[in-house]
Amino acid sequence: MIEPNRIYCGDNVKVMQDIPDESIDLTVTSPPYDKLRIYQGYSFDFARVAQELYRITKKGGVVVWVVGDATIKGSESGTSFRQALHFKEIGFNLHDTMIYRKLNYIPLTHNRYEQSFEYMFVFSKGRPKSFNPLLIPCIHSGKMEHYGPERRQNHGPNHSMRLYQETIFIPIKNMKMASNIFTYVCGQEKTGHPAPFPEQLANDHILSWSNEGDIVLDPFNGSGTTTKMAKKNNRKFIGIDISQKYCDITMARLEM
Repeated sequence: MIEPNRIYCGDNVKVMQDIPDESIDLTVTSPPYDKLRIYQGYSFDFARVAQELYRITKKGGVVVWVVGDATIKGSESGTSFRQALHFKEIGFNLHDTMIYRKLNYIPLTHNRYEQSFEYMFVFSKGRPKSFNPLLIPCIHSGKMEHYGPERRQNHGPNHSMRLYQETIFIPIKNMKMASNIFTYVCGQEKTGHPAPFPEQLANDHILSWSNEGDIVLDPFNGSGTTTKMAKKNNRKFIGIDISQKYCDITMARLEM
């Protein structure tokens, strides 16, 4: 039986087979995709991983799948879209297609704009049971929004128009919900892994889609960013990785 707050070194499908049905609240992970990531010579069975994730995710649970595409013979692979559609076919909802924008992307020399983002597909098993939206400051915080007698507003299914008969002043809120584009500086954490995502990325999704005491999984745990941030935010964690080297790195980070 798999226990929380442990790192398991082995094939992620085999390890997940020992996780009980509908027991995981949140998965935050990024698989090695399209040979863009050098990953100790290992490969994985995407379809079996996806099926196990569906089985072990609680009703209302969420899987955050961070993935991008390689450019092969002048064309992007489209692997990310195929994977997203497969998750839908096996029962997940595609709750949100989010963007992980990299401020310090690596310049390349080719005849297209520089690649500065990856997808963060948010899959849910039914309606998400937890959503704690991140808030950001409003640019015009503290000002008053003016609704005068010339402003009109749509109402009803026939889009009829109504005219305000008085001037209304409404204060603009201090905070508003963040957009679904998350922006980070990459490479700040030196983990020994070739492609770790930022700690803040894992942190933001853990806070958004789970609550304290929930179980957070990363079946491609790598150097342990997800498990580290789950522990930091008082969540239980399960990390799985086939590489003993990365499991050792994760254990060291957790002990720190």
